[in-house]
Amino acid sequence: MVWRRYPIDSIWHEMDEMRAELDSLFRQMSEGSRLLPAGGMSDRMLPAIRGEFRVDVREHEDDVIVAADLPGVDKEAVSLQLVNPRALEISCERSDEREEKQKGFSMRERISGSMSRIIALPADVTDKDSRASFRNGVLEVTLKKTQDAKKSRITIE
Repeated sequence: MVWRRYPIDSIWHEMDEMRAELDSLFRQMSEGSRLLPAGGMSDRMLPAIRGEFRVDVREHEDDVIVAADLPGVDKEAVSLQLVNPRALEISCERSDEREEKQKGFSMRERISGSMSRIIALPADVTDKDSRASFRNGVLEVTLKKTQDAKKSRITIE
């Protein structure tokens, strides 16, 4: 029987190799998906693939306007909630089914997923006298500034 002085060393070596491999995979994911070419269009597509969406926040004298790009989402699938006076949560679900038939070729594809994001607001707001609209995949929420706000839901017009 051969006695090893430090049998634990081989375990740590294997763990170091696994960590290096995982680091490499995470680095590849942050640089872009292997399924998409790096740069250009893939950089614009990755937020949607990850379940994220772009948001603009503008502060005016009496209100805060939040605009969110939600392409491919129906108005009925969008939910808004004022989490606290300085945070708005936008949640939505998206599903799509496509079928393509050609000579000797048939494809059916189903895509579904949900996205949610909590947006930090630059000032205290309330849902009172606030409004939301959804046109051409763009959600626009106008929230009135206030000192007394609480958690509440906002309906989309």
